[in-house]
Amino acid sequence: MNRRMVTLLAALAPVVALGVLGTTVKVPFVALGPGPTFNTLGEVDGKPVVDIEGTQVDPTSGNLNMTTVAVRDQLTLFDALGLWSSGRQGLVPREEVYPPQKSKDEVQEENSAQFESSENSAELAALRYLDMPVALELTSVGQDGPAASVLRDGDFLLRVNGTPVDTLEGLLEVVGAEAPGTTVPVTYRRDGVESTAPITLGSRADVDGGQDAGKGYLGVTAKETPDVPFTIAFNLADIGGPSAGLMFSLAVVDKLSPGELNGGQFVAGTGTIDPEGNVGPIGGIPYKMIAAEEAGASTFLVPSENCDEARANQPDGLDLVRVETLNGAIDALDAMNAGASAPSC
Repeated sequence: MNRRMVTLLAALAPVVALGVLGTTVKVPFVALGPGPTFNTLGEVDGKPVVDIEGTQVDPTSGNLNMTTVAVRDQLTLFDALGLWSSGRQGLVPREEVYPPQKSKDEVQEENSAQFESSENSAELAALRYLDMPVALELTSVGQDGPAASVLRDGDFLLRVNGTPVDTLEGLLEVVGAEAPGTTVPVTYRRDGVESTAPITLGSRADVDGGQDAGKGYLGVTAKETPDVPFTIAFNLADIGGPSAGLMFSLAVVDKLSPGELNGGQFVAGTGTIDPEGNVGPIGGIPYKMIAAEEAGASTFLVPSENCDEARANQPDGLDLVRVETLNGAIDALDAMNAGASAPSC
């Protein structure tokens, strides 16, 4: 319990003696605890959690469970004391979860947006691991920019000056390597037809106030998107935040490749993921591990930056596997399936 909470509860302690007030007075804290877990290889409400249509899907078994944290708000003093004393819940200042400058609805909308973004990143990371194509789709072409007379919103950018581009970073690198005023061939796909046209690059000085004046500028905004003849849908509603990314990626890889990543066992985990497959830290890992262990997991995948906290709160019987990338997570599972050791927290 942090010092701020101890101070508050001490100040409110006389309320306990009054009995009834302890059941009505609200405290400025929320409780965090184990939330539901979902097998990303299974179904929810009769639909696959990860639904792939338009291509053959490899059979899977066992579990790759994503984990969540349950948040309880509007606590009375008695609620807070009871939940904290259970040992399964933690109390944090309410403002850490619901900032005072934002409404609860705004926070939930942001969490939903993060969850949707994690789904997109998970799909891209999995396809890249499987060496399946990803493309850059143009979401905006500047009306007065260098590419305005050639490219349109919705075009897929394939190559610039002969170099394939399928990441935003790669596009900036290729275009920025050319001087303003250089004419380069740009290959794109529109309505299924591939074309190449010359575009004379502008200067970044026109858009960033003079910085990077020597770098070329194409004048487009793009997003990374799958370029495959099948669809991947994620069927989980009312879940927020970005921390399901790793487990979603693993499920996609498992369904689109031979064999079973989990060896048919019960594996759970957590972690954000970016389109390149890098795994990032999350919050609430003590409660996610409790949820995983109670659901039956024997192995828990932990983002490397969460390892210290995870090790300090490790439930009995739950093996912790340290993960930094999607490739690393799959290598670790392969090692476990072969009876070898995996990176541990």
